[in-house]
Parts: sequence; C-alpha cells; structure tokens
Amino acid sequence: MDVSNILADNAQKLKSIQIETDTPLDIDTGFLTVTDPNPVDIESYESSLESYLLSLARTGTQALLNALFSLPTTSSPDGPLAQLPAPSTQLPRSKPLPKPKPLTKWEQFAKAKGIQGKSKEKRVKKVWDEEKQDWVNRWGRDGKNKQIEEQWITEVPMNADIDHDPRKAARHERKARVTKNQKQHEANVARANKSGGPTPSNPEREARKTDLERTLATTRTSTASMGKFDRKLEGEKKLKGVKRKFDPTEGSVSTEAKTALGLLSKMNSDARKTRLTEAQRPSKKSRTAHGDGGDPEDKILNVRKAVRFASKGRGGVALGREREKNTRGAGRGKGKRR
Repeated sequence: MDVSNILADNAQKLKSIQIETDTPLDIDTGFLTVTDPNPVDIESYESSLESYLLSLARTGTQALLNALFSLPTTSSPDGPLAQLPAPSTQLPRSKPLPKPKPLTKWEQFAKAKGIQGKSKEKRVKKVWDEEKQDWVNRWGRDGKNKQIEEQWITEVPMNADIDHDPRKAARHERKARVTKNQKQHEANVARANKSGGPTPSNPEREARKTDLERTLATTRTSTASMGKFDRKLEGEKKLKGVKRKFDPTEGSVSTEAKTALGLLSKMNSDARKTRLTEAQRPSKKSRTAHGDGGDPEDKILNVRKAVRFASKGRGGVALGREREKNTRGAGRGKGKRR
C-alpha cells in the first residue's frame, strides 16, 4: 500500500513555523501588517495562481503570528493579551495640515519688538477670590468681571451724580470692552484677508461676491460684440459657464419608466403643441355630440378663418359693411321694378 501521497499532504499541512525568505519581511505589529518585498515567482504564478497566493498569505500570516507571540503579554479574564508597540509605518494624512492663524496687530508688534506676553495657555479660566476663598470663573457665569455688578453694596464716589448707578456703570464698561474686542477681532480678520491670510467662512459674503461677479460679467457680454472688444478691468476673472449634467447611459428600469411617463404627461398637457394623428383626431359623431360642432375653441378658429377668407383679409367689419351695402342696393332695385 502506497501512502506517500497521504504523507506528503500531511507534511504540507504541518509546515514548520519558521519562515525562510530571500529578503526579510517587513512586519509592523502596531498596524498588524506584513509587507513582502520579494519578487513574484513568474512560473508558480502562471502555473497555479490560487496555490501561489495561498502560499504567500500563509507565509505572511505565520510571520505576523511569530512576531505577536514574541511581544510581552498581560493577563486578563479572556486570557493573555499582547501589548502592541507604536506603529512604525508612516501613513499619509487624509486631510491637509491646517493653515496657521494670522497674527493680530498686537502679536505682530510684540514679535517685532521682542515682547513676550502671557500666552493663552497661561491665562487659566479660574482665578482666586480672596473674599470667597475659592476659585471662581474669570468670565462667564458668576465671573470675576461681574463682581461689581452683583455686589449687594458698592462704594459711590463723592463727585458722582445723584442718579449714578454703580452696577449700571460697571455693566456699561463691561459691554464696552466686549464691543471693543469684537471690533478689534473684525479688524484683524480684515487685515488678514487683505494680506492673503486664510479666508474665514462667511457664506453670505461669498454668495454676494459671486452674485456681483456674475452680474458684472453679464453686463460685459450685453454689448454688440458680446464683450469681445470691451476693455477688461484689472483683476477681472473670466466667468465660468454652467457645466452641463447628463444622465447616466445605464440606469434602473424604474427610473427610465418614471422619466418616460413624465415626458408623456408633459406632451399631453397642451394638445395644441402636439400633432394629433388621424387615429387620435375626434370623429364627426363626437364633434356633433357637443351640440355646436365640437370644441368651442376649434369653432372660433374656423369662424375666424372663414371671415378672413370671405373678406379677403380685410376683416369682419369690412365684410359687414359690404353686405349691408349690397342689401340696400337690392332693396332699391326691387322698388324701381315695381
């Protein structure tokens, strides 16, 4: 009994866990990936593609498992867990790096003069209150900047007016500071836009700008030469036309049926814009069933045509005068014969 084939198959299944390749495999246990830099064996690839791919997958998987079992482990209720190291492969970013924010007027001045002020990180949101012996908010709800407004008693200066309200004055000063900061922020944004910094997101302003550019381009093409010989403004951009959108050549049957039914409904909406075939034209019986010879609109059109033909294009008034003149002439002739 020859059992060599059975032994060969069993040996093929129970291969050694040691991986031997001409070029070492690149293993990144942080990402659980294996890269094989070895060239492709053309003969094995062309002779048996499926077996060759299975062999490559088996080699890479075995190499990854060998690397995982060599890592330090920690115990858990589910069993030992391997501690994966940090990935070594550098992957590209999915989005570009954020653009740096433009410097404010004070930051530019401080940078030019070498002044090192307190950064935003150092300015914490909490400050120490000596009276309450606790950390309170610097601004916002129960903020330190509203301390005078919320005090139950406030000292009034000697030279103050009779109707002086310390709370109202403190609130007015705080609102004035907020307004000043807002104006400085808008000035910094405008200065950054003028110097070529990142443009802030303002949909209304962008839409208005696009509308003005389109209106300007429309007025430019309203001349006899369609704007070909007109003088261009400095920095004027060429208006891009609307890109035509075509439906895909292949689609679902339901979409095509819906489109065809919509087209037919538009065609049947106005019968005067479509040419009716002989089979679609109403018969004489259906036209006489209305009592006056069919559709009133068709009747009006036929009368106008008859009047135009009888009057030779002069109109119904001229035709009436001519008929009245003939009637009077015939009456006078009958009287003479009597």
